[in-house]
Amino acid sequence: MLVGMRTHLEVAAMDPHRVAAPIAAVFEALSRFLPETPDLASVPDDPLYYALGFLVALAVLYVLYRFVRWLLRPEGVAFRNLLERHDEINVLMHPNPDPDAMAAAMAVESIAEHVDTETVVQYPGRIRRPENRAFRTVLEFDCDRIEAASDIEHTDGIVLVDHNTARGFVDSEEVEPIAVVDHHPGNGTGSEFTDIRERYGATASILTEYLDDLDAAFDPERGGEDALVVDSELATGLTYGVQSDTKNLTRGCTEIDFDVCAALFPAIDQDLLRRVTTPSVSHDVLRVKAKAIDRVRVEGAFGICNVGDISNVDALSQAVEELMRLEGASAVVLYGINDGTVHVSARSHDDRLHMGECLRRAVGDIETASAGGHPRMAGGQIPLSGLPTDDSSNAPDFEWFDDRILGAMNGEY
Repeated sequence: MLVGMRTHLEVAAMDPHRVAAPIAAVFEALSRFLPETPDLASVPDDPLYYALGFLVALAVLYVLYRFVRWLLRPEGVAFRNLLERHDEINVLMHPNPDPDAMAAAMAVESIAEHVDTETVVQYPGRIRRPENRAFRTVLEFDCDRIEAASDIEHTDGIVLVDHNTARGFVDSEEVEPIAVVDHHPGNGTGSEFTDIRERYGATASILTEYLDDLDAAFDPERGGEDALVVDSELATGLTYGVQSDTKNLTRGCTEIDFDVCAALFPAIDQDLLRRVTTPSVSHDVLRVKAKAIDRVRVEGAFGICNVGDISNVDALSQAVEELMRLEGASAVVLYGINDGTVHVSARSHDDRLHMGECLRRAVGDIETASAGGHPRMAGGQIPLSGLPTDDSSNAPDFEWFDDRILGAMNGEY
């Protein structure tokens, strides 16, 4: 059992109505068959009557015991039972999936395979970042790209991982998932199962807890014939999923994320992990990093930089991590233009800021703009046409955009 796991009693304590309300309903139903005031004079003297009453009471207590156990079943068991009820499921990752999303999808696929449920993993967007491509290749992770909701193979069994609302493809608003497993804020839900834990550093941590709930063997050499075994590829993927989303367990993580990595350690293949974490870097990424370092504008503890036109949107997130090493900077925002859209990537280790909220406030008045994320990590997309234009050049006024973002970071909006 993982140290960070919630026990059954903890679950009940966190949500007492989960247990109390159904039990109260049971007793209310039973009371309809009982007289309001028992007539003791009419109670028979036959001992068989009392023996029968005792047996009925035992039966009621047993039913209540099984009912309470069902209510307090671990989330991993409930999730496994959901997958078992479906012959086919479709695991859907968010656009441009990262290692956390891919690792979570791998874990769902493993649980589904154990209950003989067919699984297809799909995603919108592209897998561009070197470590994401290495994850897919080195760990032999099979997934297919989609462009529209019509490309989803099993529409009656969609499971969203690492996001809670389908997005990034045509007719995404029509998608109705049966399950959502995520650690990001949001209002998305699954029709049959929803588990959103914002305090967790990674969705991979949640899925590792599910595996623990199911008594999975984290040491492949000790797994029984019918055991759910966490093989080296899955363990390595889950570990890197946690590490990548928490910046090697230094950002936005909890004790649970550390416990998860410790539990996975016996099954990790260190050579596979090294190959995933140290891929070669493309010229595009190096060019964006060079521009960011050369052009960054620093005001106080905050930095902002426009790197201009970019061909690889994922290069922004890698370059902004580089800028966070800038001495004296506690938060940095980097943006570039691709195909008529301003793509923004932001990082922070400043306790005064919630980067997701800062970006949301900064672009909230721009039509069709979207932005958000975590306190430490955020992003956004703004249509280039939504920015005001400079009077002298009639070009987008990026100085206004810089001031708008810096103003939000300084609490002006």
